[in-house]
Amino acid sequence: MATSIERRRNQVLGLLFVGVLMAALDIAIVGPALPAIQGDFGVTEKALAWVFSLYVLGNLVGTPVMAALSDRAGRRWIYALCVGGFALGSLIVALAPTFAVLLAGRLVQGFSAGGIFPVASAVVGDTFPPEQRGSALGLLGAVFGIAFLIGPILGGVLLLLGWPWLFLINLPIALGVIVLSLRLLPTAGARAGAPFDLAGTLTLGAALAALAYGLTVLDPAQLSQGQIDPLAPPMLAVAVLLLPVFVWIERRAAAPILQPALFRSRPIRLTAALAVGAGIAETSVVFIPALLTIAFGVSASTASFMLLVIVLAMAVGSPVSGRLLDRFGSRLVITGGTLLSAAGLLILGLFPGSLALFYVASVLLGLGLAVLLGAALRYVLLNETAASERAAAQGLLTVTMGVGQLLGAVVVGLIAASATLPLDGYARAFLSIGLLMALLTLAALGLRDRTAERQRALEMATG
Repeated sequence: MATSIERRRNQVLGLLFVGVLMAALDIAIVGPALPAIQGDFGVTEKALAWVFSLYVLGNLVGTPVMAALSDRAGRRWIYALCVGGFALGSLIVALAPTFAVLLAGRLVQGFSAGGIFPVASAVVGDTFPPEQRGSALGLLGAVFGIAFLIGPILGGVLLLLGWPWLFLINLPIALGVIVLSLRLLPTAGARAGAPFDLAGTLTLGAALAALAYGLTVLDPAQLSQGQIDPLAPPMLAVAVLLLPVFVWIERRAAAPILQPALFRSRPIRLTAALAVGAGIAETSVVFIPALLTIAFGVSASTASFMLLVIVLAMAVGSPVSGRLLDRFGSRLVITGGTLLSAAGLLILGLFPGSLALFYVASVLLGLGLAVLLGAALRYVLLNETAASERAAAQGLLTVTMGVGQLLGAVVVGLIAASATLPLDGYARAFLSIGLLMALLTLAALGLRDRTAERQRALEMATG
């Protein structure tokens, strides 16, 4: 009997792995398609940037919506819906007759993909006992490192057939995932009761969309010269003003999309803060090639290739950190991961001209990000929430991490642009984020120890 249960769990984990990998690969392989898309539609570089920006915007808005629906309608149907929506968006992009239609497809893709990882993480909580959740989440977290390793290669091969094939490849994969989802995934999360929180959903969606748009159009180079996009301030103001409105709505909703009670838990508040920091640190990696080209005079392609050390460390570190979570609990693992990230970023900031220390920093940063972006923070939320709130909590984590990613792009760009010498600017940016991660290392010590965490997980499981 136990063997049958284990086999079923492994099948579910394999299915989730493929679904998350499909979404992660889309991020990694779309880069090679951009020059071809620009040539076909004759758009500017600024317009082309919206291929990424609209995906991020849709992802931020779609995550809490799909996660909340999963807690109400059940994991099986919403996971299949997310994968199906992602496939539909891929088809729209591939067959787009105009650039505007292509952007609409990217928005659909991003919105649908927003639910894939949070729902998959909630399924792990529904399917695996607490002592095995870390290992399962660690395998799912490793997907992103794997995607960035094989994504460019796969993208280059498919590009030989034409850029639409980078998106059409998603269709047969999605079909297989949907069919198996309807057979294998549990219906956990499905519950009847109060009507869906439409007012809260629309308010949160509008706030996140305004925040994402406002941060996206901020140009750090213009900010350093005292210039600003005219749309940025009003959009950011809308996001800030809608936040208290959203809180007011949620406190009165019969079945809120995001339970206000979640924030009464100190571990959840700490996890949200750590997620923002992790998002900022993750975005800083995007700027490392710029530092390398200035510090060592390498080409842009060589600088990007040098990032493989970080990617490999993430791919290896994620499953390892998952096993460590099951053995030692989240406080020790997260504190260690945040400390490693801080050390890597501080080395980059203090010694930007040392090639040997760059590789040391890359290993440390990659291992640290493997912990924070992989299993650890999701592990905390699975243990801190009841089954009826698991997906919503996972969605909260994805949203806070996404906000951190948007903030990171602005912060690094602004600090880098403010310096007289470009190398000094990037060094200051990495040093600043390293200090932030050092502060968050101290905050991570406030998480529950292993014994208290196991007791909390038992309380949540028994209601």
